[in-house]
Amino acid sequence: MSTNNPLYVALDFPRKEQVLQFLETNGLKKVPVKVGMELFYREGPSIIEDLKKRNHPVFLDLKLHDIPATVKRAMTSLASLEVDIVNLHAQGGSAMMQAAAEGLDIGSANKKPLLLAVTQLTSTDDMMLSNELLINGKSMEEAVIHYAVLSKNNGVDGVVCSVKEVPALRKACGKDFIALTPGIRQSDAEHHDQKRVATPEAAGEAGSDCIVVGRNITQSSDPFAAYKKMKEEFLNGVRKNSTPTA
Repeated sequence: MSTNNPLYVALDFPRKEQVLQFLETNGLKKVPVKVGMELFYREGPSIIEDLKKRNHPVFLDLKLHDIPATVKRAMTSLASLEVDIVNLHAQGGSAMMQAAAEGLDIGSANKKPLLLAVTQLTSTDDMMLSNELLINGKSMEEAVIHYAVLSKNNGVDGVVCSVKEVPALRKACGKDFIALTPGIRQSDAEHHDQKRVATPEAAGEAGSDCIVVGRNITQSSDPFAAYKKMKEEFLNGVRKNSTPTA
């Protein structure tokens, strides 16, 4: 299974006009994009419609987490937007994930979106895992892999996790279980509020199926060149990962 899109540009803008101008001005036609809470909550389904008219594959990143019945109805509605990927929090549990998959089945008239589960946010570190989330006695990797296996067993197509957990994910869930990795930075870039980060090439080498990149592209002096460079670096890592060793 694959997303078919190696790099999604995170459109972290507050308004639709800014998004469309950014994409048009910088020649980013038809590139895969991620629409998150900030943009979707202000603009609603119209931003998805405008992006689809311009042939952009869309990852709708809303991270649903609620009781199963609510998530099922929400996913039924989101499926009608015909985006490529939707997601939820794996911490919602088995019944919620099953309900989400059922909702997508009900709401999809044509191609059903891929369903991904967020394991642990890339802003979470081991101290927060233990002291605030009270997941004691488990490493970050153990927690992520637990959620990944739970997701796979309950109708989810893959997970959102950091690059650091991808090798273990491959061993636990196989190569067909999607690993989408955010927290991607150039080696000399600031980490901002993300703590578990990696370069595009490292993501490819680790076995990620696709990456999400925001500020390193959207705040670049040349977003198109930054997009091309990071995409090629990721694909170079993928090629290294797939090259047999002697």
